Amino acid sequence: MNKGELVDAVAAKTNITKKQTDEIISAFLSVVTEAVANGDKVTLIGFGSFERRERAEREGRNPKTQETMTIPATSVPAFSAGKQFREKVAP
Repeated sequence: MNKGELVDAVAAKTNITKKQTDEIISAFLSVVTEAVANGDKVTLIGFGSFERRERAEREGRNPKTQETMTIPATSVPAFSAGKQFREKVAP
């Protein structure tokens, strides 16, 4: 499902226009992205949580030359599914 299909499905369930639904979903994604980028954790009970995790510096290998290289530490976004979501996916 892509964003357009998500907008269609949410609009059908909520009886609001597709344009309004698109604005709401875009705003939601923007708020979650900004919060996680700032180091905040966004928790939606039953669905899951979005957070920023730190990835440590590590050794890697260039696949072409097989030369060992150091991959620098970085921050990455992470999602952890909530209990209800996990149970729905894998009953």
